[in-house]
Amino acid sequence: MKNKDISDQSGLKSIWTDNLANNKQPDSKALLAHLRTVHQHHAGFTEKCASTCRDKSGYNSYEWLAEIVPDIEGTRVLDLACGSGPLLKILHDRNKNLKLKGVDMCPEELALAKARMSDDAVDLFKLEAQNLTSIKDNSIDIVLCHWALTLMDPIAPVLNEVRRVLSSNGRFAALINGPMSGAPSYSDVHNLIYGYVKSKLPSYGEIDLGDPRIRSENSLNNLVSEAFPEANVSVENNIVSMEGPVSEVAETAAGFFYASFILSPDIRRKMLSELSNLLDISKQSGSLERWGRFAMPVSRLVVKK
Repeated sequence: MKNKDISDQSGLKSIWTDNLANNKQPDSKALLAHLRTVHQHHAGFTEKCASTCRDKSGYNSYEWLAEIVPDIEGTRVLDLACGSGPLLKILHDRNKNLKLKGVDMCPEELALAKARMSDDAVDLFKLEAQNLTSIKDNSIDIVLCHWALTLMDPIAPVLNEVRRVLSSNGRFAALINGPMSGAPSYSDVHNLIYGYVKSKLPSYGEIDLGDPRIRSENSLNNLVSEAFPEANVSVENNIVSMEGPVSEVAETAAGFFYASFILSPDIRRKMLSELSNLLDISKQSGSLERWGRFAMPVSRLVVKK
């Protein structure tokens, strides 16, 4: 499988960024158009970034989320916003008797998922998360969502659809952003990238992708409890990190931030140079080449009906 180079940037523009540039509040249609544009030009970038970083147990975030699925033959699993299919591949390789479905709104991502999975291994659907028309009521045991819930708006219809398709004892688990203070220097990385972006679009940050309630544990709990009033809701925190040549680490770190895609090539190179200096641990590691480290906080939302 070949992913597009996440460094292949031309200063991405969309209706959403045009709205910000004109001090307008983007609506949900503008958000969807922006996300489609990003993934059309950079299909597979989420996998490229997320598969590189691992927690202290050696798991990447896909593998950590996959722990939620029991190794029981016939378990029905839906990967919501499945992207290029890494989570589905992990689950299929672990137990070929799982009944797997994947949905995504981006045909370029679904094409990558289809290329890596046989037709009898998974059913793939082009759908938006707010309207899972091809998935029947009470037909899924576990719904998984890797790093897409924070991008969805409106979010209430998404949670309502998840509740509708889940079986009576079903579970919903989502990989989301962890608290910014949860990993060393993560806030510095965030602020550096957003500083460059805000020099182009000053309102970026005040207005961000998705529903901001997903980014706070308290508001997230309230939101999920409204959709699943009888459910048990928990949030577990973790840290994933990577080390390597500092230029590669900086490139990967920037790829975690959708904001970085709107930078022009020249500005992006300046940002990556400064980010490399921030992530440089050469003196600490005793490396003869410039060596970098990036750590990112992640959380796992688990809802048990």
